[in-house]
Amino acid sequence: MKILFFSTTVFVMLTGFAIAQQPTPVKVEEGLLQGTFENGVTVYKGVPFAAPPVGDLRWRAPRPPKPWEGFRKADKFSANPIQVMVKELGPWTAEYQPQGEVSEDCLYLNIWTAAKSPDEKRPVVMYIPGGAFTGGSGNVPVYNGENLAKKGLVVVTINYRVGVIGFLALPELTKESEHNSSGNYGLLDQIAALEWIKRNISVFGGDPDQVTIMGQSAGAASVNYLTASPLAKGLFIRAIAQSGSNAFMGPGISLSSAEQTGVMFAKNIGATSLAELRAMTADELLSASNNKYRFSPIVDGWFLPRSGDEIFAEGKQNDITTLTGWVKDEGSFNNNYGKIPAKEFQEQLKQQAGEYFDAIIKLYPASTDAEAYESQKEFASDMRLVSTYKWTMKREQTGKTDMYTYIFTHQEPGATKERYLAFHSSELPYIFDNLSWSPRPWTEEDKKIAEIMSDYWVNFISTGDPNGNGLDERFSVKEKPKETMELGDRMGS
Repeated sequence: MKILFFSTTVFVMLTGFAIAQQPTPVKVEEGLLQGTFENGVTVYKGVPFAAPPVGDLRWRAPRPPKPWEGFRKADKFSANPIQVMVKELGPWTAEYQPQGEVSEDCLYLNIWTAAKSPDEKRPVVMYIPGGAFTGGSGNVPVYNGENLAKKGLVVVTINYRVGVIGFLALPELTKESEHNSSGNYGLLDQIAALEWIKRNISVFGGDPDQVTIMGQSAGAASVNYLTASPLAKGLFIRAIAQSGSNAFMGPGISLSSAEQTGVMFAKNIGATSLAELRAMTADELLSASNNKYRFSPIVDGWFLPRSGDEIFAEGKQNDITTLTGWVKDEGSFNNNYGKIPAKEFQEQLKQQAGEYFDAIIKLYPASTDAEAYESQKEFASDMRLVSTYKWTMKREQTGKTDMYTYIFTHQEPGATKERYLAFHSSELPYIFDNLSWSPRPWTEEDKKIAEIMSDYWVNFISTGDPNGNGLDERFSVKEKPKETMELGDRMGS
């Protein structure tokens, strides 16, 4: 009896302790959410920000999520958007890849906060994942928001529809739309996530009036589209675009052109109507589109009334403080990166440089193949700097807010260091201060770089200025238009 009493008492005590360690449920518009404690941070995973876009809601603008009764557990990531899942690809090892299953029911977000009270009003960052608009997810290990939350932010990662599910345009879809538009459903999902944050983030200790959008690659392109879109007005006050700001966004694909592509796709898959397309499985649609059709953002007349170039030139963009830049070796995942023979490289330079060829070849000599290989890498890196400079100068013509630029030069350690160099996406573990999520032989130098870079990003998200807290001063484009900050092996302009 004594043993039974003792065992029962211990069980009750331990159970009570476990319950006590759960965070107090928070009340969002749709109901009560029960998060979890993870390493001193409260985390809410798989929070719906829109209704499942399935059945008749496939290829429609997102609808509000439905309310629920009782407590909703927010302790697991949702399924990823429909895409081809990969475990590893080139330099992008497992920590850079979406985790889990895929589903059309994917419009969920995740929140990390260390706030103890809704009254704290911490700055908020919504991270938009990359993936070439054909993949991506808010559930990627290097996006874990724990350490940025410990530095004072409320961190949100989101899903949005991609590929044929997210960007198909058709005359029938345009006709059924009250806005006479179709195609940009993935971007409209991002708007819906921002609107949900605006309405609900205060209960997580976040300030709905201090929201920064941040993205890398296709996520950075999304940041630029959101900055250009009138639908996003008032939903954020700062932007960070990593590896995605080009000197010219281009005229963009028109709605009519995208509709023609959609008609060809429907014909190829054997569908004679929109109803038949909606009756097909997502796997059928993905299989038919993969490697055959490119579905991505377009100038749809609603989300984007005109091309990004035109909107910025007219000064009609959302004029918000921006931080943007690139990594040094963006194209290193390409097998031909830095491997073009000297003669061929010289011919390429002649075509690009024209009358300036003689001056350019002195800067990027190519008398031998070995010399040409190194010059190619430097030329590609410098072109990124030129692109950044031209982009900022264009923006300065109509923008009044500050802009900061950077180039990331550090190479992640490991067996592929010399193969992939400072590769596309390699800055992410440092910015999120998430080295522990990557099984690489990190050094003390890596840890120091992560500490400094994440501090710069936290400062910018918090104040609109990366400077502060004892860090070396970074200059805005207005202060020094011809300089950009180097981050990585060297910290300076």
